[in-house]
Amino acid sequence: MSPFPSDLEIARGVAPRPIADVAVDLGLATDEYEPYGWTKAKVHLSAIERLEAANPRGKYVLVSAITPTPLGEGKSTVTVGLAQGLRRIGHRAAATIRQPSLGPVFGIKGGAAGGGYSQVIPMEDFNLHLTGDTHAIGAAHNLASAFIDNHLHHGNELGLDSRRILWPHVVDISDRALRHAVIGLGGVEDGIPRETEWQITVASEVMAILALARDLPDLRARLGRTILALARDGKPVSAEDLHVAGPMAVLLRDAIMPNLLQTLEGGPAFVHAGPFANIAHGNSSILADRLALATNDVVVTEAGFGSDMGAEKFFDIKCRASGLRPDAAVIVATVRALKMHGGVGRIVAGKPLDPALTTENPQAVRRGCANLAAHVGIVRRFGVPVVVAINSFPTDAASEVDVIAEESLAAGAADAVTTSLFAQGGAGAEGLATAVWQAAQAGAPDFHFLYPDEMPLADKIETIATRIYGADGVDFTPAATRALARATDLGLGSLPVCVAKTQYSLSHEAALKGRPTGFRVPVRDIAMRAGAGFITALAGDMRTMPGLPSHPAGEKIDLDAQGRVEGLF
Repeated sequence: MSPFPSDLEIARGVAPRPIADVAVDLGLATDEYEPYGWTKAKVHLSAIERLEAANPRGKYVLVSAITPTPLGEGKSTVTVGLAQGLRRIGHRAAATIRQPSLGPVFGIKGGAAGGGYSQVIPMEDFNLHLTGDTHAIGAAHNLASAFIDNHLHHGNELGLDSRRILWPHVVDISDRALRHAVIGLGGVEDGIPRETEWQITVASEVMAILALARDLPDLRARLGRTILALARDGKPVSAEDLHVAGPMAVLLRDAIMPNLLQTLEGGPAFVHAGPFANIAHGNSSILADRLALATNDVVVTEAGFGSDMGAEKFFDIKCRASGLRPDAAVIVATVRALKMHGGVGRIVAGKPLDPALTTENPQAVRRGCANLAAHVGIVRRFGVPVVVAINSFPTDAASEVDVIAEESLAAGAADAVTTSLFAQGGAGAEGLATAVWQAAQAGAPDFHFLYPDEMPLADKIETIATRIYGADGVDFTPAATRALARATDLGLGSLPVCVAKTQYSLSHEAALKGRPTGFRVPVRDIAMRAGAGFITALAGDMRTMPGLPSHPAGEKIDLDAQGRVEGLF
């Protein structure tokens, strides 16, 4: 039996359609998009307004997952495969998906364009620079950083407190050595010495702003509202105050346009923005979703990690900002992950799979389904119907799959469908597509947010911790308590909350698997994201700059003799 081809080999084995043909199918005029080569394009924002006025809005489907293992459970693969499956059963369908960060590409994942025969292509472009949006975001962010230090150097007219500079630097590479740094060393001409930090670019507030902006004026206004520092008198200093919001917007003028690519089966895929869900809000852009919804019967969008992370933020942050409402949701589950949550085996990225995870054990799967039930319950708490997608592997036993289906229905899912979309593409997702389409027809007439805008910030955090994570409560450090009071005093108390925590547990502790109980969530600090329009609560020891593993995925990435990329997977 020949080995299954790699994702890169599969992607290269398909001849992409000219992107102009994909654009024509969507109803785009030739002056409404800008080709980047012949396989990808950027779409002008004017097209969105025209198409929204001309067409009914499609159904809006969110893909989330159970608490993932370090290998991931195939959420991106299901997002792409489901869009392909929906097209196969006769619906105009598109996927909207985030662009991956170079940090995970060269760190753990080695690629994030989907997998097998459910991918977005061109695979190399998708995983690397694409159209340069992430670089533009990093440049805009670091321009504000440079303006801050330049202001300090040239007399500090606004009275910035150098000990309370809130704006970090960013780079889209995982580099733990940059988490804490001292800059401005070298003498009078080299700036004012101060402590700072680097975050990964996808954690930047500029990335969040791009993903949540409604249009270019809204982007510009949000940039102006970003709080860069506090003055000595405690007053906030914004990007508008430092006269840097305008040039930041200029750097993002092209980046704000959604990117149009395609799936392996030639259907449209919009790739735009890439915030992490463990440290940011974890969803692709509102603009991409609006464009897709105006040109398709149904749109499948992805939210990062489990439903406690990306899905909660999709509902409470993204849907608040967009005014859009979901019609259905998909929870992706795998046998191997549920076994792990049932106390069997251990999964370590870069190491061979534990044999216990490929040995038939329906009892472990049933124990692990407590985690699945929690995630189904989280989505249903918002009033959204759920379909469970069982992402199948050749080592899955029928008895194990039957347990997942049984437990899914018992937890309140509308259906549970086994998929083979990794190996079969859209053909392996037709059953899932049918179930999702049926669930989406009724929609979510009772959709609601988890908390009202007027609820105090501390109570919002407590509500997320208790009702979504299953915690007994929240413990705020004195620093977090002071920061909450400051945010409220500055008029930010009505904003939604984005919790930064581990993705590997429903709790704040990665080691607590399954459906943990009897814990309290420690919140160590609060970050004001006035431009993005939310408050970030830092829970546990969650960091905003990842580190590389002992053997980064980048060790295997190289160029072959013809200059082609190899090693992406």
